[in-house]
Amino acid sequence: MSFILALSPILLILFLMVGLRWGAARAGGAGYLLALLVAVAFFGSGAQLLATAHAKALLLSLDVLLIIWAAFLLYRVADEAGAIRTIGQALPHLTGDKGMQALVIGWVFASFLQGVGGFGVPVAVIAPILVGLGFSPLAAVIIPSLGHGWAVTFGSLGSSYQALMAASGLPGEQLAPHSALFLGVACLATGGMVAHAAGGWKALAHLIIPVAVLGVVMGVAQYGVAVAGFWNIASFGGGLAGFLVAIPLARKYSGDHPEGARLGFGKVLLALSGYIILIGVILAVQLIPALSDLLGGVVLRVEFPQVSTSLGYVTPAGTGRTINLFRHTGLVLGYASLAAYLVFRKAGLYKPGAAGRIALGTLRSVMSSSVSITSMVALAVIMEHAGMTSTLAVGLAQGMGMAFPLAAPWIGALGAFMTGSNTNSNVVFGALQLRTAELLGLPAVVILAAQTSGAGLASVMAPTKVVVGASTAGMAGKEGDVMRRLVVYTGLMVVLISLLTAAWIWF
Repeated sequence: MSFILALSPILLILFLMVGLRWGAARAGGAGYLLALLVAVAFFGSGAQLLATAHAKALLLSLDVLLIIWAAFLLYRVADEAGAIRTIGQALPHLTGDKGMQALVIGWVFASFLQGVGGFGVPVAVIAPILVGLGFSPLAAVIIPSLGHGWAVTFGSLGSSYQALMAASGLPGEQLAPHSALFLGVACLATGGMVAHAAGGWKALAHLIIPVAVLGVVMGVAQYGVAVAGFWNIASFGGGLAGFLVAIPLARKYSGDHPEGARLGFGKVLLALSGYIILIGVILAVQLIPALSDLLGGVVLRVEFPQVSTSLGYVTPAGTGRTINLFRHTGLVLGYASLAAYLVFRKAGLYKPGAAGRIALGTLRSVMSSSVSITSMVALAVIMEHAGMTSTLAVGLAQGMGMAFPLAAPWIGALGAFMTGSNTNSNVVFGALQLRTAELLGLPAVVILAAQTSGAGLASVMAPTKVVVGASTAGMAGKEGDVMRRLVVYTGLMVVLISLLTAAWIWF
């Protein structure tokens, strides 16, 4: 009964979004209220616990919302300058094949962005570009969402992988081979799903060779970099290797180019400058120690007391979400937005009143998303502090017994869905997965690889990320449609990791 009660808020959200096609704001609010009721009535959550959980949720929401607000700002800066339209006119001259465009932009470019930035940036940046290329808004969200999932664990300069090491206490050298292998296989499957999302089985059959080539190149590159000990840039290396191969491949699958004169290289480069600046700023902040230290000097950190439920579930005292204000990804996106605005303004691409239109358009776009994300984060934190998330994980593990290898990726996926983060899932469930593997006599490194692989792949359909993608593609309020498509693809990917884990252990 405890397992069913703990699961009920998740089931309600899935039913409302996937079954009834509710928007994330309404579904998230309903799930939050149910989680609050269950936490108080059945899991013994008191006033102090709930107050602490809501305070932590406020910090987590701010952490997420800073990124979303800045991502929308960058999009509006580029769109107001006509950059999105220019990119949409230029890319078909590299390849007019829609499926190949999806692979290059929605898979390779998304993986590269995940490697250097992450935190929802790939979907927020790429979905509007795909819409400009003529993809439907739904496909424009689905393609980059799928395309970057395999790169999440080693993306964001390895933040999720660092969390896995911290939670398990195992060194990266031991964890890297299996994690990178599972994700490399997932990369190959990802390419096939991106092609299918772009044009169905016909597109997949047509593009099977570039899917295989790019999948092997990116997967092997990430594996090699991770095993060599440079796991913080493994996804970046995989995406970069994919880029080097994708350009000549795209020319071989050129399709029918549209009529009209080709755009000059300078004009295209100017249109891309916002995203080039974004990549440059992210790399500078992450890789230049002096700059990173300078920007990291102001930190928002709150110490929270230990809290417990009347049933004995304890959340230890400690800091909540630590936010490095000026080094935060949202602020980094903001720096890139300001730099891009100045470049576009200097080039004369803005009409009078552009700044006001950019600000107003950004504000209108983020209002609904902000409500949705705040309710989802509050739901996840309440469930974690009430012991509901732990109850779900323990129930899955105990119920599976020696079939636990099949369940391990799903526990990671559950954590990522609830928190919207591979990192948080690894923190919450990493130690649990390790202890369960030890009790059952299973190889811990394989189970932990399943944990982080399942979490990374499932994180793309976390409601907070779905809201980001849907909003940037003009689908605010239609997040349920996105979820209906993503749940099938994501479910198949997690099944793949389950089978890989089981096969490795059993055979």
